[in-house]
Amino acid sequence: MDKITQPSKSRIRNKITKWARIIHRDLGFLMVGVCLVYAISGILLNHMNGKDPAFHTEEVTIQLSSGLNKEDLMVAWNDKKGLPVLRKVLPLDDEHLRLMLEGGVGVYNMDTGTIDYEKYTKREFVYWINKLHYNKVKGWSIMGDFFAASLIFFALSGLVMVRGKNGIMERGKWYLIVGLLIPVVYVIVA
Repeated sequence: MDKITQPSKSRIRNKITKWARIIHRDLGFLMVGVCLVYAISGILLNHMNGKDPAFHTEEVTIQLSSGLNKEDLMVAWNDKKGLPVLRKVLPLDDEHLRLMLEGGVGVYNMDTGTIDYEKYTKREFVYWINKLHYNKVKGWSIMGDFFAASLIFFALSGLVMVRGKNGIMERGKWYLIVGLLIPVVYVIVA
């Protein structure tokens, strides 16, 4: 009885390993593009430093007359050439007015006449991969879920693909334990 059962278990294990390798390989090739989208976007989003990486920010300072009211400021702004379109002027406090610009925002200091404004230019590639990363494109959630399920499959199939001294039952178990402990320890410490 043991002789019949043993080869059967081995054959089943071999088939599981074979199919895990085939699907892992082919699904891996299929997911390269999606993986790059999430990886590049993730790196950019991790290092935002308070600014949206999908936009290039240009900081500009110009000088106008001091003491301008809302209407005079709009006239003075529109008289200057090469400035972004001024959409609206809003009160900020007793000494400052907020400028809502096409593609930017600024602040006018009534005491000094100085306007500090930021002009934003869209970085198309980064903008679109961030939209995909944030799941802001209609219908993308299906691909996002498929990618997440693929990552789960990659993790689990990777456990059974390698056997022997480097497999999960030997050396691999220690890497698995460390890999599982990293997020747990980080949550506890942070």
